Amino acid sequence: MKNTDEAEPMNGDAKNGGSAGTTGDAPDKSGDGLNESGRTPTKSGSPADSPADSPAKSGSPAGSPADSPAKTSSAAGSAAKSGGSAGKRFSRDRLLLAVAGPVLALVVAVLLTSGVLLASGKSPFEPYQLMLEYAGNADIQVLIVNQASSYYLAALAVAIGFRMNLFNIGVDGQYRVAAMAAALVGANVDLPGPLSIALIVIVAMLVGAFWAGIAGILKTTRGVSEVVSTIMLNAIATSLIAYLILPEQFGVQPKGSNNLTTGDLPESSWFPGLHVSDVAGDIYGFVFVAIGCGVAYSLVLGRTRFGFDLRATGASESAAAASGVDAKRMVLTSMLISGAVAGLAGMPVLLGDSHTYSLNFQTGIGFTGITIALLGRNNAVGIAFGALLIAFLDKASQTLDYNGYEKEIATIMQGLIVISVVVSYETVRRYALRRQQRKVGEELAAAARTTTREEVPA
Repeated sequence: MKNTDEAEPMNGDAKNGGSAGTTGDAPDKSGDGLNESGRTPTKSGSPADSPADSPAKSGSPAGSPADSPAKTSSAAGSAAKSGGSAGKRFSRDRLLLAVAGPVLALVVAVLLTSGVLLASGKSPFEPYQLMLEYAGNADIQVLIVNQASSYYLAALAVAIGFRMNLFNIGVDGQYRVAAMAAALVGANVDLPGPLSIALIVIVAMLVGAFWAGIAGILKTTRGVSEVVSTIMLNAIATSLIAYLILPEQFGVQPKGSNNLTTGDLPESSWFPGLHVSDVAGDIYGFVFVAIGCGVAYSLVLGRTRFGFDLRATGASESAAAASGVDAKRMVLTSMLISGAVAGLAGMPVLLGDSHTYSLNFQTGIGFTGITIALLGRNNAVGIAFGALLIAFLDKASQTLDYNGYEKEIATIMQGLIVISVVVSYETVRRYALRRQQRKVGEELAAAARTTTREEVPA
């Protein structure tokens, strides 16, 4: 059936001489069909099927169907140009609409934050100026990039779930459990540098996948919402870490300190960074691993069968199942991959800075990843910009304390960004839908007018 369906349009082009309304590569095909139509009578033996022979037999005047191949070829060429320009306009429109949501969200968040500052008797614009000036320092820029690497990996983990229509709110617990397990293994297993780093990373991914897989199994076997299960697993992760890091278990208490750690990683296990300067310090080497994860995310979801199945299942499980996709298997696989990427979120700090897991290890990265994934619209490039923005707010807001402002202004702005993202994206989506409906209506009306003119006898 598939071959028959594909063959019919080609036969129609050969008989009718193509259509000026065709786009893309259709003009070239219609041109070939016209050239071949002059030879078809010798094959089919039917004069009626040969537009090239009809003038000689019917005595039609100049400008009759005998001239149609040349005219149709020129029409097809113009159609190709119009189709190409339409494709460019379509791509440009899609890009503008994709950017409109985040930009609108940021503008609204800035205006609302300025309103809060104004209502409290503070300058509505000075905090932004102070943060921008502070972020101009090289050491702060390095801190922003380093922080953004952890945010980026956490947001990728969330985005994988979003593309599958899953809300993996447990990224925070997954990355903390994974970081602690990886730190324990790294501190107690003596291997050469590269092998030790590889082992630490693999352990982090496996533990993160395992912790997320619990929620995936509960969803596929018992129908438990991943939102509920991952929230509960976050609480369990906090208690489990607090228990395992006790000195009676696997923890180490440094002399003269009340802090508990898993022990220091050997220097051979430190991930080498990119030295910027003596003042600015080093950029984490894991930043480049995070970039590689973003590239892999885009390629797998956009250019592989697995990525198509994942997105199709997220859009409609019933439709995906009808096409042969195992929806439950895709749910479990997506949760495992999301957890594995979440396990990497703690590696930039563990391998590039702290070299141990302690009670002071940063928390809340998973929830920040949700904000960034929403802001970046689950796009690898958009997520990168979102991670840099949130990292900028985190690090640059430190200067507000020294200038008479509360650094919690940045936290307020982050919360407003989340609210604004939801509202702005829905506004842009409705606008795009109305615009598309209007364009389709205009194209149908134009096609109807063209058909009417062609049917009117000369």
